[in-house]
Amino acid sequence: MGSDAEVKLLLDTHIWLWSLLQPDALSPRVAEVLEHEAIELWLSPISIWEVLMSIERGRVEVDDQPSSWVRRAIAAVPMKEASLNAEVAFESRSLRVSHADPADRFLVATAKVYELTLVTADREVLKVKEVPLLPNR
Repeated sequence: MGSDAEVKLLLDTHIWLWSLLQPDALSPRVAEVLEHEAIELWLSPISIWEVLMSIERGRVEVDDQPSSWVRRAIAAVPMKEASLNAEVAFESRSLRVSHADPADRFLVATAKVYELTLVTADREVLKVKEVPLLPNR
């Protein structure tokens, strides 16, 4: 990774959730980088959608209504929104990714379009060569 001032990180959904609910699940390197003030953090609406779905399905427990909790979580840690747009949609279909999960494809495509480093622990996503990655290991 380049100088800290240039580092722009897109958080994979589980990394964002772990940073909020299970910080011990983050590797020491990822935890350190996420705390650094010069790092620019980005979040995709796909991650918001995935978290809402996980809460609604009972896979993630929170102390409030799903949308209220997610809105508070977003407000607690300032991040830039990596909006879904036509370019991300086109890129999601042209990636050479063996992973069939559409959310993961969108996150990788988002990282590519916005020129972000994707922070992830997903083994399949870590095989991707088309975007810079910061592995949580």
